[in-house]
Amino acid sequence: MTGIEQKLAGIRDADLLQEVEAARGGFLFAQIVEHILHRQRERDATRTAESAEAERRARLGRDQRRRDAVRLVIETQPTGPENLQHIHSVLALCGLPYRDPGASREFSRTYGRNSLSLTAGRLKNPETGAWEPQGLPYGPKARLVLLHLCTEAVRQRSPTVQVADSLSGFMREMGFAVTGGERGTIRQFKEQVHRLAACAMQIGLWDGQGEASTLNVPPFRSLDLWRPQGEGEWSRTVQFHQDFYDSLIRHALPVDVRAARAFSGSARKLDLLFWVGYRLRALQRPLRLTWENLHGQFGAENASIRSFRQAFKADLAHLCEVFPKLPLSLDEGGLVLQPADPGALLVPPRQGIRNSAKQGMKLRA
Repeated sequence: MTGIEQKLAGIRDADLLQEVEAARGGFLFAQIVEHILHRQRERDATRTAESAEAERRARLGRDQRRRDAVRLVIETQPTGPENLQHIHSVLALCGLPYRDPGASREFSRTYGRNSLSLTAGRLKNPETGAWEPQGLPYGPKARLVLLHLCTEAVRQRSPTVQVADSLSGFMREMGFAVTGGERGTIRQFKEQVHRLAACAMQIGLWDGQGEASTLNVPPFRSLDLWRPQGEGEWSRTVQFHQDFYDSLIRHALPVDVRAARAFSGSARKLDLLFWVGYRLRALQRPLRLTWENLHGQFGAENASIRSFRQAFKADLAHLCEVFPKLPLSLDEGGLVLQPADPGALLVPPRQGIRNSAKQGMKLRA
């Protein structure tokens, strides 16, 4: 077999073979065959890589595939305004309950010298006119509802948000099927809207030297309920408390909605996403948190620090799968977060804050 015949034997794609036949007999036939063979080899390499990638993804679990897909999108598509949601900075530090507190009417969580206190409230039933007690907001859906409502308030530049017109679209964006009925996702999300609107929120600040302050920060001023024909009551509008809204406009924390989608099933991972985003925007020197600090802020569902450490390491590793440039490290003492460009989380830096530290991520057992 001659050299040209060997090259022709390596060309298999139908469209490339047509180009070979069209060039046959021409003055530059050998050079054209060489060029076509090069294109065939490029295609073969691409197909091999795609096949290997498909096999790799097939071995991943469902949640791993979701995180992997989000990482790929984030790496290949730049962050734009359409990808940014917003949440109040204070909510990035004050985590809600992870699980349903049941009949409990109060909840508190301490982070460092500060603490969050929630008290469940009541709402007026639109059909009976009776006061109905609401439970405490909890879980990932409550966090996603807050993210959505804060985002809509920032976008519309209004403390009043039309809930019924926008929540279904947000649910789809987060990867939830929009389903009705007793166990449907619509009911689950609107329940968290009602719990959030009814609850009272306080933040306690302590300097450790004999002085303390208590801040009343109710997010919502009012919630309008209505009862469509044949359905349960539904929230039409939510109005933020004016003080909270004004503070939100000044201190809105950007969150990449694609990352929120990746962690939409985990309350703690969403808390980690918000918390790291908040810290990176202002951090100018390394921040160390002990395991006791971390357990107090993120360990509500883990009674012991030992079980918390295992769960926290796994959750943090999942965050780093999506954002491999996060400047985080874990050791026997706890967590260290290094100053870095907030672009490690693909959110814009806070105006006036410039960090020049190199990015890097290291997780140790």
